[in-house]
Amino acid sequence: MVRRRKRLLDTETILDAALACVDNTGRLAMAELATRLGVSTSSIYHHFSGRTAIIEALRERMATAIDPPPLDGSDWSEQVGQWMRGYRRALAEHPSLIPLLNEQTMTAGSVLHGYERIAILLRGAGVPMRDVVLWISVLDCYALGAALDLAAPDDVWRPERDDLPTLVDAITAAPRGRDRADEAFDVGLDALVTGLRRRLGAD
Repeated sequence: MVRRRKRLLDTETILDAALACVDNTGRLAMAELATRLGVSTSSIYHHFSGRTAIIEALRERMATAIDPPPLDGSDWSEQVGQWMRGYRRALAEHPSLIPLLNEQTMTAGSVLHGYERIAILLRGAGVPMRDVVLWISVLDCYALGAALDLAAPDDVWRPERDDLPTLVDAITAAPRGRDRADEAFDVGLDALVTGLRRRLGAD
């Protein structure tokens, strides 16, 4: 009688399968993950304490694709912009992961270190301590929305009707697909930075 060899698990194999589950179904269930891996659910618990820990590990993995601000004395807005672009790109590769990341408290170390650098930049720009997390939240919201926009279909709007003439003309005049998403991101990021500069100047 031939014995089947047990599949050897490691954290990276589990994370690869978890990300595939999320990409394919938009959810992460331990039973489905175990089925994909061809193992028992208890085998996964030898490596991760549960679903929350796996999602945080996926957040940590995502952070490796984002270059943290260097804090090299260059303009704070350029550093924030560079971080935002990397953040958007990383999220857009796995848009179905975004709701799962948002549903739980962030604990991933390298991710928090990235936010620490953003906090340092904002404080250096003159943002009051009380407002630092508010502005980080604003940047977060923008990056998340921009990532979903980047992952959207080329034709976001298709108004096949006669009572929307201005919208139809605007869609016709605008770039399409990735070009539209990239230009829209740059316009919005510039507006955020300009708004923050004016707010600091007024204060």
